[in-house]
Amino acid sequence: MSAPVPAAVLDDVRRRLAGSAGDLTPHRVAEALRASGSPVGDATVLAVHDLLRRDVLGAGPLEDLLRLPDVTDVLVNGPDDVWIDRGAGLERVAVSFPDDSSVRRLAQRLAASAGRRLDDATPHADVRLPDGTRFHAVLAPVARTGTVLSLRVPRGRVWTLPELVTAGALPPDGAFLLEEVVDARCAFLVTGGTGTGKTSVLSALLSLVDPGERVVLVEDASELRPEHPHVVALEGRPANIEGAGEISLQTLVRQALRMRPDRLVVGEVRGAEVVDLLAALNTGHGGGCGTLHANSAADVPARIEALSLAAGLPREAAHSQLASALDVVIHLGRGRDGRRRILELGVPERDASGLVALRTAATFEPDRVVRGPAAPALMERLGGVAW
Repeated sequence: MSAPVPAAVLDDVRRRLAGSAGDLTPHRVAEALRASGSPVGDATVLAVHDLLRRDVLGAGPLEDLLRLPDVTDVLVNGPDDVWIDRGAGLERVAVSFPDDSSVRRLAQRLAASAGRRLDDATPHADVRLPDGTRFHAVLAPVARTGTVLSLRVPRGRVWTLPELVTAGALPPDGAFLLEEVVDARCAFLVTGGTGTGKTSVLSALLSLVDPGERVVLVEDASELRPEHPHVVALEGRPANIEGAGEISLQTLVRQALRMRPDRLVVGEVRGAEVVDLLAALNTGHGGGCGTLHANSAADVPARIEALSLAAGLPREAAHSQLASALDVVIHLGRGRDGRRRILELGVPERDASGLVALRTAATFEPDRVVRGPAAPALMERLGGVAW
């Protein structure tokens, strides 16, 4: 096609097709174009048919982006501002929508496919699509730049530790340490900012768990896909339009404890479930783990304290539980080149006041592991393993 199809033509054809029953075919598109007085050349008919088909199937103009190798995120900040992340930072792409109404229609259709309402009364939605993609949307004018979409693409195959080493996410000696953390049944958290690869690293580590162990996953939205023969996955559920039917992570953690887990895993600790997780790790459920948003490893005790206080657990009790429940923190971040990396292993230790602070046991450089002041404490938790 020599020129883009005008938005007014698309809207007119869409309105005419909606007024009569039938499948979306090139023949019906041609008839609608003739009725609107628009050109009916083969190229125009096929272009309009393709645009309308994308409107009702898949992710519309974003479909090809979601299928690109290594894409983890597709972000839309309005009709003319689309970005992707392939693991090396955000890249702007030459994909656009005709107008904000097109972005809005796509957002509403994707939300509806997961049974959620998205309109002016409820202008935001966070759902998991049938193919596993995590989808979030905020409609204009709440989003000032236009309707905003965020799609997190599930990885089709789980990363292995050797692949993470090859990708430069950690040095070979770092992979050895992480294997020992899993083998020693340490309770650990994988921490970092948004998009630093926490889920990928946790899936890789859970794939190392002894095949004879039972792994029970609790997640707000199913993202973990460990390569393990005995995985039971529980997924939370938001409230419906009437405000009923919610199943919280806190509820699922309590259910998981009755399911004889060898490893209890909370995909993302973000609320009151932190209290139940800490209690579980203090009652014989060794090797439990999860992910947590934190700007640095040193911030982890403060993050857990804040979540615990919001759930009604006093500060002193939160730190006491944390000190005895957690063995290791694996902190991730992005390098200056935008690539995701494992940066540090930390060990929680109580100070004279009884509060927990995180001390650095090891830092990961691109080609080596550097011992930190808490290296002896980490060695002790790993059963005396030398490194």
